[in-house]
Amino acid sequence: MRSFKGVDCDTDHYLVVAKVREKLAVSKQAAQSFDGERFNIKKLNESEFTKQYQTEITKCFAVLENLSNDKNISRAWENIKENIKTSAKESLGLQELKKHKPCLLKECLILLDQRRRLKCSEKRIQFKQI
Repeated sequence: MRSFKGVDCDTDHYLVVAKVREKLAVSKQAAQSFDGERFNIKKLNESEFTKQYQTEITKCFAVLENLSNDKNISRAWENIKENIKTSAKESLGLQELKKHKPCLLKECLILLDQRRRLKCSEKRIQFKQI
């Protein structure tokens, strides 16, 4: 850990920087299985989209009922999963990823720089008077 006394953030506290070493145990299968698709589930609160999604699902499972004689369980599961995904894409659509805002806006940085300059000029004036 280290503290920086010269950094000015409009407070009486000092900036502290620390290095943290952490090991996270993540299974490789879980990290690789995420395909980045997130469905817009908020649309299910509206009755129009709910009915549309229900009709899409019933159509997909009506087709799957004819294929119920399939002995391979993993293939049957893949069919069910793909049908659910395609019906959700068609009726709900994909959710847009959030865009993160910057921590400090340009205006804040400009104001902090002006404040820093004023403080430096005040210190110079006080030093000259002594």
